[in-house]
This record gives sequence, structure tokens and C-alpha cells, in this order.
Amino acid sequence: MALKIVGTGLGRTGTKSMQTALNQLGFGPCHHMSEMFTHPEAFPHWIAAAKGAQNWDVLFEGYESMVDWPGVKYWRELVAYYPEAKVLHTVRDPDQWFDSTQATIFNRSNLERIVQPGPMSDFFTGLFGDMMPNITDRAAMTDYYRRHDAEVRATVPMERLLIYPVGSGWEPLCDWLGVPIPDTPYPSENSRAEFVKRVAEAH
Repeated sequence: MALKIVGTGLGRTGTKSMQTALNQLGFGPCHHMSEMFTHPEAFPHWIAAAKGAQNWDVLFEGYESMVDWPGVKYWRELVAYYPEAKVLHTVRDPDQWFDSTQATIFNRSNLERIVQPGPMSDFFTGLFGDMMPNITDRAAMTDYYRRHDAEVRATVPMERLLIYPVGSGWEPLCDWLGVPIPDTPYPSENSRAEFVKRVAEAH
């Protein structure tokens, strides 16, 4: 099964809500970081991918779409590997994105877990190694975000690309995918409070 949608938005750009939305619209299962903790057998494959052994058919077996890390780390490779896939770029204000990362994925307790020796450290280093020296620096991280955003827009042909600002709801997504708008509200998931609670329960 080839991916039909490749997500290029960094984590904390509404990707968990988007995962649920894509599943609901019939473009799932959608891969998201949350899948890693229900399928721990995938960790060695992602660690290998960070070292150059990238087997996308294995990593995305059974999935029709992808958003968030770890996949977004390899967005260039995936856009090229799945040339028929649509490219979904979730975006938000860079400073709001930075604030959200610091309260969730890059808060102090999470960073301590990331650097602890072991397979999880290998996995997260493969994903975030280029960020680690400046991961709490607002200027450096918002610059990283802007450069990522600019590169996606410059690389992906507009006929493949949807730029989706957080909070846009169903209409632009459904129009782009050519599917009816659901009767239910667009999903709203993985708020800062929900993220912190879930991590605390997991540990």
C-alpha cells in the first residue's frame, strides 16, 4: 500500500487532530508519532532509517497517510518516493509553535527522557539531533520552523500541495481531497493539557 497523503507539517501544528480527521475521511490508517507507542516494534526500523537504511514500504505498511514525526523528518524523501501522493502542509504562527513545543514535546522532563541512553535515545536523536543544540532557543527554533516552511513551499509543486493553517476546519481539507464535509465538528485533540496528562500516565 502506497501513501496517498504525505504530511510535511512539523509536530505541534495540529497534526494529531489531522490524523483523526484523515482517518474519519477514509484516508487512514494515518501514521503519527502516537502510533510509535502502540507499535514499538517499529522503533528499530526508524533508528535504521536515521542511519540511512530507509525502507519506506516497511515503515508505512498498512498506512494510507502520514503526518507528524517521525515521518516528517524525511518529508523530502517521502514526497519523492510517493510521487502520486498529495502533500499536506499544516502550519501555524512560528512563535505559537515554539511555545507549544516547549510546553509539550520539548519540555524539560521530556528532554531528559530523550537523552537517557538506550533505544529511545537513539530514536529521538535520529529525529531531533539537528535541533538539540538550540531546542529551547526561541530565535533559533522559530528560524528553523520558518526555513522548513519555506523549503516545503519551494519544493512541492502547488498542484500537489495544500497549505493548511491550524483551525481551518473541514472545508479546505475536504475540497482538496474531493470528499463530502462531515456533519461532525472538525477534531480538536492533543492540547497541551492532554499531551502532558498522556505523557504522565505513560510514565
